Amino acid sequence: MNKFGKIVIVAVLVLALGGIFVLKQSKNPFVGRDLNISGSDAAESVQQKKALPQIVDLGADKCIPCIMMAPILEELREEYKGRLEVTFIDVWKNPNAGRRYGIRVIPTQIFIDASGRELFRHEGFYSKEDILAKWRELGIEIH
Repeated sequence: MNKFGKIVIVAVLVLALGGIFVLKQSKNPFVGRDLNISGSDAAESVQQKKALPQIVDLGADKCIPCIMMAPILEELREEYKGRLEVTFIDVWKNPNAGRRYGIRVIPTQIFIDASGRELFRHEGFYSKEDILAKWRELGIEIH
């Protein structure tokens, strides 16, 4: 393949990723929705236990970005115990949860206030610093 062909392939990939980014930034119909649910599947773990804000990470234990998120979620779970509920749901093992939450990409992190209302969601890897900054931006202090 010549140099021009390689440039065209890279340009197409960049445009496709740009399109995905634009779609991702569009208003999500789940934001603002009450996520207090009832039922018998693993998604029930999202229900409010102590009226704490929650971050729910929907992913899979074999997905690379999800594996990268695991230590971050564990740090948040330990450091903010009693102030933040951290939940992981494996959507490959529990596909109903993925459908229930309208998951398009894994991992997806859903930020839920203490009343069970979705405030924000992020798709892809999300650093601990960015997660904490998003809570502050949403007006919820978990420190």
